[in-house]
Amino acid sequence: MSVPLRFSDDQAVAWDRIADLLDGAGVDLLNAELRPDAQGGRGLLAVVGKAGSGKTMLLAQLTKALGEAGVETISGDYEGRRRKDRRTLAILAPTNKAASVLRGRGVPATTIHRILYTPVYDPEYEKIAEWLAGTGERPKVEGLTDVALDRAKAFYDQVKSIPGALAAAGLRGSDFIRGWKRREDPLDIGFVDEASMLDERQLDDLKEIFPTLVLFGDPAQLAPVGQSGEMVFDKLPEPRKVELHRIHRQAEDNPILDLAHALGDPALEFETFEQMVAEAARRDDRVIWAERVDSDMMARSPVLVWRNQTRIKLIQAFRTAHHAPPDDLLPGEPLLCDGIELPLKHRKKRIDLEAKGLIKGAQVIYLGPGSKPGFSRMHMVGAEDPRVSVASIIKIELPDEEEPFIPYAARMGAAFLHGAAVTVHKAQGSQWADVQVFAPDLFVAARTGRSEAGVPLWKRLAYVAITRAQLRLHWVVRNRLARPTRVLTIDDLPRGAAPLSLVAEAEPEI
Repeated sequence: MSVPLRFSDDQAVAWDRIADLLDGAGVDLLNAELRPDAQGGRGLLAVVGKAGSGKTMLLAQLTKALGEAGVETISGDYEGRRRKDRRTLAILAPTNKAASVLRGRGVPATTIHRILYTPVYDPEYEKIAEWLAGTGERPKVEGLTDVALDRAKAFYDQVKSIPGALAAAGLRGSDFIRGWKRREDPLDIGFVDEASMLDERQLDDLKEIFPTLVLFGDPAQLAPVGQSGEMVFDKLPEPRKVELHRIHRQAEDNPILDLAHALGDPALEFETFEQMVAEAARRDDRVIWAERVDSDMMARSPVLVWRNQTRIKLIQAFRTAHHAPPDDLLPGEPLLCDGIELPLKHRKKRIDLEAKGLIKGAQVIYLGPGSKPGFSRMHMVGAEDPRVSVASIIKIELPDEEEPFIPYAARMGAAFLHGAAVTVHKAQGSQWADVQVFAPDLFVAARTGRSEAGVPLWKRLAYVAITRAQLRLHWVVRNRLARPTRVLTIDDLPRGAAPLSLVAEAEPEI
């Protein structure tokens, strides 16, 4: 296959490097064909570049070329019988939100957890999955009409999702997924986006599954907590890395990216940068100089801050502005998963939660209480199957209080913090149409003089924060909150199938 003409020179170099790597795995991109007899060696390569350098475009074109060569993309929701002659590809992201950004650009991405763990299907409904995937005959299933099966087929023809198709037939996830198990069979090729968020343990897990692995990451982002400012691709030898330098023409004339790349100037001070933001706001409506935080926007796009105390104060101001009761949540309030609080004996339940997308950092919207005490109905932002009912421990942090207030608490389950404001670290991997950056916090970071990997911390924070904005950047300069102009609602959320109970409500001990 010829390299598309719209590639920049460094994208073409990266394409050739990856093509050489894939050739060793038995995939010939030049002739769009597979070599099933290839032995397949192990290979790891990192493609690094700042925002706008064309990493996502390259990933999308490679995915398309692999499909044309006959490589099977694994989505994480169902896999047919393994064949000796096939080659497999999985496109991965660390979070639901990051995966949904890729899916919005036509790349069939899933989360890392959905590849590490595979669903165990009920044998009766697995017949439907095999038929939809083209490896089995049309089944006859008790309780499902031909109309329901036709509806499932029509859905799958449009969207290659087995759970979505089964939901279209009137089934719930708890009907056809019996549980989850750690993946036993390796796959062939893995593409990992937002690789700056990976830690060493995740990389080791991925190397066990994928003999051929390509990481796509931004070296200017913040490193995972606990890794001394280093990202997993920083430790790779130079021959295993290829860097994209040129800002691709699709990103030209973008004031948000202009500001992001201005942060690379070692001599740039915070005050000068803020003047640049003000000038950009005067000439382009994609940059907005905001005198106060927009409380309406906080319901779906969190304010990005540096300090935890700022985060907690903004959340309390948001809840007060919406007249939220101190001992209850309103439907439509945003939450952030803070981890899974389950003892080791409930490892299966933890896998259930994580495999469906409730991992630390996942963004959710509160829909209302579940049918049992301690359960909550949630909408998982960016998930392909977003509606869940889950045993919840919801914590509302209060200013100047060490212990949070807990309006809802199961004995164990998924823990949540309020998500109207989040730290820049937690925002990595996510993007929103409009992003509010709380500039007073970045000013404080600049005054501390702290650095990370030799770069002033405020610059890393500013870079990550402003590159979360897809369309508009709101640079908030005052510690003020505008009153909401509309009530909180859940009417704007996509309506999927009936909520899936992730920690079964039939089990009273969870």
